[in-house]
Amino acid sequence: MRRLRAECPWKQEQTHRSLARYLLEETYETLDAIDEGAASGDHAHLGEELGDVLLQVVFHAVIAEERDDFDLADVARGITAKMRRRNPHVFADPATAEARDVPLDAAAVDELWQQAKAAERNAADDDPAAGLPPGLPALLYADKLLSRLEWAGRSVDVDPAGDLGERMLGLVVEARAAGIDAEQALRDAVRARF
Repeated sequence: MRRLRAECPWKQEQTHRSLARYLLEETYETLDAIDEGAASGDHAHLGEELGDVLLQVVFHAVIAEERDDFDLADVARGITAKMRRRNPHVFADPATAEARDVPLDAAAVDELWQQAKAAERNAADDDPAAGLPPGLPALLYADKLLSRLEWAGRSVDVDPAGDLGERMLGLVVEARAAGIDAEQALRDAVRARF
């Protein structure tokens, strides 16, 4: 990527902002490849799309490196540290109490993950939307926000006679209660129908 940035005029002009649309596009293409693989059992296309997402990560890291902000090694160190913090059941010192309290199932692991995330975003902040990217697709945003509220022991009252947005929020609440990903359910229904 450094050579491409040095020798390709188009790549030289790119910024984090100008590349944002490509990162989003490649992410959605990766989601499509996941769906294709789930339907066909062939995941070769997924590997190609993951490569395109990785290209975007490398591109952004090189731009940041040129500005002395961070580099790809910093990105790797950061995600490694985050995984260690969020998975103490895997990475804790075997002699510690944390290691002895190893979760026995996925639900317990998810609970540990949520606790670690809450600590990272400063659990003292009472705003459940703090740190949620406002640009997330609406159903995903609602799901993540509802998850945080649920984890904090707060419930959501939805007016079934409310406006369309209120009723859609009610459907996301209903989907969560049934263990259904509302975003994926709608995507599947639209694709099946059309």
